[in-house]
Amino acid sequence: MSWAEIALFVQLFFGIIIGLYFWNLLKSQRSQKVSIDRESKKEMDQLRKMRAISLTEPLSEKVRPTSFSDIVGQEDGIKALRAALCGPNPQHVIIYGPPGVGKTAAARLVLEEAKKNQKSPFKPNSVFVELDATTARFDERGIADPLIGSVHDPIYQGAGAMGQAGIPQPKQGAVTNAHGGVLFIDEIGELHSTQMNKLLKVLEDRKVFLESAYYNEENTQIPSHIHDIFKNGLPADFRLIGATTRTPNEIPPAIRSRCMEVFFRELTKEEVIQIGKKAADKVKMRISEKALDTLSEYARNGREAVNMVQISAGLAIGEDRDFIKDDEVEWVIHSSQLSPRMERKINNHSVIGAVNGLAVYGANIGALLEIEVTVIPAKDGKGSINITGIVEEESIGGQGKSIRRKSMAKGSIENVITVLRSMDVPADQFDIHVNFPGGIPIDGPSAGISMATGIYSAIYKQPVDRQVAMTGEISIHGKVKPIGGVVAKVKAAKAAGVQKVIIPQENMQAILEEIKDITIIPVKTLNEVLENALLKEEWKEEAIPASTIALTKKESI
Repeated sequence: MSWAEIALFVQLFFGIIIGLYFWNLLKSQRSQKVSIDRESKKEMDQLRKMRAISLTEPLSEKVRPTSFSDIVGQEDGIKALRAALCGPNPQHVIIYGPPGVGKTAAARLVLEEAKKNQKSPFKPNSVFVELDATTARFDERGIADPLIGSVHDPIYQGAGAMGQAGIPQPKQGAVTNAHGGVLFIDEIGELHSTQMNKLLKVLEDRKVFLESAYYNEENTQIPSHIHDIFKNGLPADFRLIGATTRTPNEIPPAIRSRCMEVFFRELTKEEVIQIGKKAADKVKMRISEKALDTLSEYARNGREAVNMVQISAGLAIGEDRDFIKDDEVEWVIHSSQLSPRMERKINNHSVIGAVNGLAVYGANIGALLEIEVTVIPAKDGKGSINITGIVEEESIGGQGKSIRRKSMAKGSIENVITVLRSMDVPADQFDIHVNFPGGIPIDGPSAGISMATGIYSAIYKQPVDRQVAMTGEISIHGKVKPIGGVVAKVKAAKAAGVQKVIIPQENMQAILEEIKDITIIPVKTLNEVLENALLKEEWKEEAIPASTIALTKKESI
C-alpha cells in the first residue's frame, strides 16, 4: 500500500469520526431544543390555566378612592399636596399620617392632576413608581439594590453574552424607573440609613452613578451605552413622595430638610361612619345607624372600617341575608380584639384637682388628657411628689448613638413646684400625687400648666372649670412657653365638648381663629392660666419680685 493510500485512509477515518461527532452534537442540540420546547409548552399551558382563574375583587379594592372626593377627611392634606406638586416647580414631599387614611391614594391622584396642568413639568406619560421601604433590602457590595440600582458583575452574576465576555451590566433601580415622574416610598422611616444617604445624593444630583471593579474605560469590548452609564450616570430626575406613620422627629433631619411636610389626620367618628356606609353599599348590604356607630367607636381609619364591614357582610351572606345585624359588628370587634378609640369627653361637673390637659400622639393626632391631682398634708411638714402614668425614662438617638434621658414630664413637675413655691403656695407641705389615667404612657413638657393648675386647685380647694382645657410648658419663672401640635390639640378639645382652650401666646396663629364654636385664650404667665381656669368669686393680685414675672402669691390656705 502506497503512502498516498495510507494518507487517504487516515483522512477518511478521521473524517468519519468528526462527522459522527458533529452529527451527535446536532442530534443532542435538536433533542435538547425539543425538550425545552416541550417544557415551555407545558409551562405556558399552566400559565394560561392560572390566568383563566380569577377571584372577585376585594372590598378594599372596590372602595379605593378614584377621586379626591372619595378621600374622606383629608382636605387640608390634599390642598398641601396639590400646592407642592401641581405647580411649575414641584417639590419633594413627606406625608405623615396614621395607616389607612388615604396617603397612597392621594399621592396617585395628585400626580394625575399634575399631568393635566400645562404649567407642570410632569408629562402625560409620567410614571408613578411605588416602593415599600420595609422590603427594599440591598447588598452592601452593590450586587443588588432595588432602590438605587446595581451592577451585575460577570464573576458573581455573569450570564448571557455580556457575562461571558466579562462585561459588567448596570441594572437600574426605582429612582431611575421613576425618572420624569414620582417615586412613592411607603414607610420611608424604615429605610436603611445607607440607602437613605444614597437617596439624598440622588436627590441632589438627579442622576445615579454606579461603580464596578470590572469596569475599565479603556476596554473597547464594552458597549458604548455601558460606557455612557458609568461616565455620565443613569438619569433619576423625579419627585419623591415619602409616606410614614412615624412622627417627624423620628425621620432623619437630612431628608426632612429637602421635603415639604404634609400631615394627614386620624378620621373622626363621623368620617368612619361615612366610609362604613359606603363599604356596605358596595357589597349591597343594609346596615343600621347603631351598627355604624358601634363600628366608629373602634375603627380608627378607613381600612379598619372596610375590613369590619367585609367580615360582618360575610356573616350575613352565610345566613342568606341582605342586612348586617348590630350584634354581628359587635362579634367582629370581639373576634378581632379591637380596643376603643382614644376619645374622651369632659366631666359632667367641675372637680377639685381635675384638669383637662391636651396631648398629641402618633402622626399629630390630638387627644384630651385627663389629669388628676390629690394632696395630703405631710406629717412631718416635708412633702413629697409622686407622679404616675408617665414615661419615667427614655432612650433617644440613632445612627449608632443612644442617649438616655429623664422623663420631660417629670422634669416639668419640678418646674411647677418651683413656680408654686415662688408664689408662696406651700406645695412643700403636702404629699402631692399627680396621675395621668388612661393606660397610655405620657411624656413631654406641654402638661406643665395643667399640672400647676391641678396642684393649685387641690391645695386651695378651688374647682377647675370643666369646660376649659389647656396646654403649655411652664418655665421656672412662671412663663408659659410654646409647644407643638396646637391645632390638633384645639380640634381634639372641641370634639370633647370643651368651650375654652388656654394656649401659649407664642402659639397663637390665624388658623386657630378659623376653628368655630370654641374660644382660644392665649396666655403668657401662670397667673393668666389660673385666672381663666379656676372657678372662684374673686382673684387677688399682689406685688411680687420681678424675677417671678408678677406671679400671684397666696398668703394662706
